[in-house]
Amino acid sequence: MASSQDRSQGRSGGIVSGGATEAVTFTGNRALQIEEPLIFEMGQPGRCGVDLPEPPKVKDRLNGLRRSGDIGLPGLSEPQVVQHYTRLSQKNYAIDMGVYPLGSCTMKHNPRLNEKVARLPGIGDLHPLQPVSTVQGALELIDRLAHWLKTLTGMPAVAMSPAAGAHGEMCGMMAIAAALEARGERAQRKVVLAPESAHGTNPATAAALGFTVKPIPANETGRVDLAALKAALGPDVAAIMLTNPNTCGLFESEIVEISTAVHAAGAYFYCDGANFNAIAGRVRPGDLGVDCMHINLHKTFSTPHGGGGPGAGPVVLSAALAPYAPYPWIVKDGETWRVAEDDAKVAGTPLGRLKAFHGQMGMFTRALAYMMSHGADGLKQASEDAVLSANYVMAALKDVMSPAFDGPCMHEALFDDSFLKDTGVSTLDFAKAMIDEGYHPMTMYFPLVVHGAMLIEPTESQAKEDLDLFLGALRSLAAKAKTGTAAEAFKAAPLYAPRRRLDETLAARKPILRWKPSNNPPETDPVKQAAE
Repeated sequence: MASSQDRSQGRSGGIVSGGATEAVTFTGNRALQIEEPLIFEMGQPGRCGVDLPEPPKVKDRLNGLRRSGDIGLPGLSEPQVVQHYTRLSQKNYAIDMGVYPLGSCTMKHNPRLNEKVARLPGIGDLHPLQPVSTVQGALELIDRLAHWLKTLTGMPAVAMSPAAGAHGEMCGMMAIAAALEARGERAQRKVVLAPESAHGTNPATAAALGFTVKPIPANETGRVDLAALKAALGPDVAAIMLTNPNTCGLFESEIVEISTAVHAAGAYFYCDGANFNAIAGRVRPGDLGVDCMHINLHKTFSTPHGGGGPGAGPVVLSAALAPYAPYPWIVKDGETWRVAEDDAKVAGTPLGRLKAFHGQMGMFTRALAYMMSHGADGLKQASEDAVLSANYVMAALKDVMSPAFDGPCMHEALFDDSFLKDTGVSTLDFAKAMIDEGYHPMTMYFPLVVHGAMLIEPTESQAKEDLDLFLGALRSLAAKAKTGTAAEAFKAAPLYAPRRRLDETLAARKPILRWKPSNNPPETDPVKQAAE
């Protein structure tokens, strides 16, 4: 938010841009868009919203490390705290406010039914250290979710504990490494093939496990170049890490040929399941020859990005990799559920434990609620509607923006920046102008294989009339950019956001994480300010 200097200028008649004219307000507010200082700037010494008793005297056991100065927390009344955080919350764009077009991120609606179920007594108040006898229902819930994940993917086994996508990748590749070790080929097979459009975590995961990453180029259609892949295969290749549908929003049409070639070379097929929401209920990865695939429960089965908290990335495994699934395993003995911990006897040779306890129960519950409320037909329709929405976006924009590849897409529509050529407007400028139209920008400059990429994923969540308004805004911006006279206006955007364009690179590389009071605090007497 604002610094002390920004705040003093804004509250002393700051300029509020409004297009051709500029309105000045005494408060710095823009109607109901309230200018908000840092909570530290609002604080006053000695002010407190609670009345706490003096703590009892205890023996000092801090070995000379007792704090000698103030802790530095701001002093505010309770109403001030509530108002401050309420106003901050109103500055956030959210999936519950409108179209959230981030591509590759699946920002879909999170049904409130999921939240209700996740908060039920006996689920929302579970503790990981409870006796197993008291969590029989929770273990059955996890097992039921595992059953449907195996059913949807056509895979015989699933590891439930990975925390999210990258963790799931680690699990899958560790299972592959364990299988190679069992075959006596771990030292020989050190190369992992990764298409150029792969998520950045794919090569990072392979490198973290000691593999050498070799990129595989795409062909002119945006898919894996099969000839280049076959040329790269050899006795040194451990696996391919491929995303399908891929990061360009395209289904790998030669996926069966790819898996056949990989297996013929003695390697394994890891599939990144980040985009499973495009094919769930329509295609089973196991039928395509996939050996392992992580599933982002928090993307495919709602709660986008883990709902702002923990995610879940279960990994489905083929029969060849199932024995190496990590601990813990859920096992049913008669009518009793138990958790097979480290060194327990199970039907396999688990690679060990990936994380504490068993997984993210909140995500498990939400995902199962989503599955059961939709049913098999509903999950299939959700995938179909996501693909339909993306192709609607593509069809509505292809005459004014520039599709990166010809033909239909899957769940997301990818454009490059060639439609902005010679306009003086960049992808970043275009995205910032979207903020003034009331939209969060789409994913920009990703995937890296497309110049000035703009990746739009509408998901199945948006009504047609909402998409139409969004598309109208993009068409309007594209037309404005192509006039060749609007570059300055685009570079000034956003005009109506709480903050204008920031130096995001500097903020990321040199963030200021600690507030320090100014030596020259701003004038805070409103009467005196008004008189001046």
